[in-house]
Amino acid sequence: MMITGKALIGGVSVKGNGSAFLAFDPTKKESIEPAFYAVDAAQIDEACRQSQAAFDPFRATSDEQRAQFLETIAQQIIELGDVLIVRSMAESGLPRVRLEGERGRTVTQLKLFADLLREGSWRDVRIDAALPERQPPRPDLRMQLIGLGPVAVFAASNFPLAFSVAGGDTASAFAAGCPVVLKAHFAHPGTSELVAQAIVKAVQLCQLPAGVFSMLSGIGNELGQALVRHPAIQAVGFTGSRQGGIALMQTAATRVQPIPVYAEMSSINPVFLLPHALANRANEIAAGFAAALTMGVGQFCTNPGLVLGIEGADFDHFAALAAQTLATAQSGTMLTPGIASNYQTGVANMAQQADVTTVINTPIEQGKGAPALFTTSGKVFLEQAELHHEIFGPASIFVACKDADEIRQVAESLEGQLTATLQMDEADTIVAAQLLPVLERKVGRILVNGFPTGVEVVSSMVHGGPFPATSDGRSTSVGTAAIHRFLRPVSYQNMPQTLLPQALQEDNPLGIWRRRDGALTRQ
Repeated sequence: MMITGKALIGGVSVKGNGSAFLAFDPTKKESIEPAFYAVDAAQIDEACRQSQAAFDPFRATSDEQRAQFLETIAQQIIELGDVLIVRSMAESGLPRVRLEGERGRTVTQLKLFADLLREGSWRDVRIDAALPERQPPRPDLRMQLIGLGPVAVFAASNFPLAFSVAGGDTASAFAAGCPVVLKAHFAHPGTSELVAQAIVKAVQLCQLPAGVFSMLSGIGNELGQALVRHPAIQAVGFTGSRQGGIALMQTAATRVQPIPVYAEMSSINPVFLLPHALANRANEIAAGFAAALTMGVGQFCTNPGLVLGIEGADFDHFAALAAQTLATAQSGTMLTPGIASNYQTGVANMAQQADVTTVINTPIEQGKGAPALFTTSGKVFLEQAELHHEIFGPASIFVACKDADEIRQVAESLEGQLTATLQMDEADTIVAAQLLPVLERKVGRILVNGFPTGVEVVSSMVHGGPFPATSDGRSTSVGTAAIHRFLRPVSYQNMPQTLLPQALQEDNPLGIWRRRDGALTRQ
């Protein structure tokens, strides 16, 4: 496989009819050949039409066939070898060890959905047998979940592999039996083409319809808007900025047939330092916080951008320890010049806010990011909505609250978040219990004595939360529950056995768990 600069539409490598653009190496600050060409409206339409034609035959495949497809994609990604890692390093500025780990995560994610398909519970089968003797008689009713239809997936900037071409949105859509039309991120087009070629090869090896996958390239918003407007597209998976996510939501809502947009957008991931933990483990917590904040130059959606504690000597001691560690941290190359510029603007804006003290704000060269740390009071944080905004990068604000009641007030004032962390000892249980109902309403994942930057790829993970963390707080983009974004229920009433889907047939030929007359059974 080699990088050609072309899009992939229905398994065919196609030169875009739009303008040319180059990838950029943020470390060397130079462009990378070859040129890529943006697709035009006709090519977008062709990809969407092919995905629509592929939907029925693709969703008709067995769970085992789709499981093998996902595993074949994983194997093809592995077989790309070092070429994929080297190109990703050049386009993202990320180190080898990070990208090798991210490749492993991508492969694990694909296999996780393969396992889910074989286990079968994703269909949520429910059977209520007929009761002819009842008055009025009850009909035979059987329900399962089926795929929504073609999904437009938007690759993320900060994870060129795990939240990109073959990331969780693509994997969960494929598992649901939905074709994918993917918008590659302009920051890593070569990486995207390599992975897209791996998917196309898997489509061919598994003898699936060519329209099951297409990858489109381009710069600017029009490609994404055109995808969401296209009548063939039935759902959207997006990871990116709040502004971008909201724009797609608005487009999807104004279609003749509105469609769901599952957008993961903005979060500051509060960390609550409860009194006994702070008194007993300030050094440990400060070190963990500094490591989490600076990991990957802070370019994680779960970065701990807000830390809260009760004002006093213990909180001051913690803040001093964290500042001391962060002051020695090196600047790092950010993923794109645009991300770096937005980070520096966000830090500068925070530094200008009234009653906010700048603890660390190291001057840095263009294209790089370094830790920035600010402090303020609970009262000021409650009064100034600007302090609640995400700064994408290694920046955080420490908020000293006068007491536990004010901490709860701050928690209540927060927008929806991906995560919240409780640093607590056993003696903090009562305070934690008082915070927990608030956090359950505000966030998708609640951690104890850890930091949120690690997102495990397991069935029980939730990577989502109330708006604006995501556009739909009922969803997750990581973990097997991510498949439910791209499914809908269909009920079959008095359907002859010969016409029923296999999962609903009386003898349960798939051997899956089903809810029958209210009881979970394999019968």
